[in-house]
Amino acid sequence: MLLRTAFATALVSTRALTAASAETETAKVTFKNAEGASVGNAELVQVNDGVLIKLALKGLPPGGHAFHVHAVGKCEAPFTTAGGHFNPANKKHGMMSGDGHHAGDMPNLDVPANGELKVEVLNTGVTLAKGAPNSLFKPDGTSLVIHATVDDYKSDPAGNAGGRIACAVITQ
Repeated sequence: MLLRTAFATALVSTRALTAASAETETAKVTFKNAEGASVGNAELVQVNDGVLIKLALKGLPPGGHAFHVHAVGKCEAPFTTAGGHFNPANKKHGMMSGDGHHAGDMPNLDVPANGELKVEVLNTGVTLAKGAPNSLFKPDGTSLVIHATVDDYKSDPAGNAGGRIACAVITQ
């Protein structure tokens, strides 16, 4: 199954992607909540179309949550240390922005009642290629952030997504 949006970010199944070679860039991260407890992990894999983010989350509040790449590799509660959305091309926020969107903008997550979610998200605006302007492996790092509420996909700069409830630093 392959579900793509017109916004160059998609939820996908690995069956729709080409197999990764042995030299493919990868990263593994752990999400922490504001209390410092682990609430899941993600594996990031460079694929032809961008970076596939394989999420396995637990203990999150049920419902919709914004999910973004943030510009700083620092996750100190309440996670404002992660900075704003990763935006190397200086675009406006929101996948509905007519002028393009932040590289860190991704689809909302829908956490079921049991608080556990396994999903794969393809972000075509970023890469794991070192040295590229849109690389997640930048010198001060980047992070993945889950917000308290959904992103409205249009409000600049952050989509009215509420507070930050979980964060994971992306490192090489």
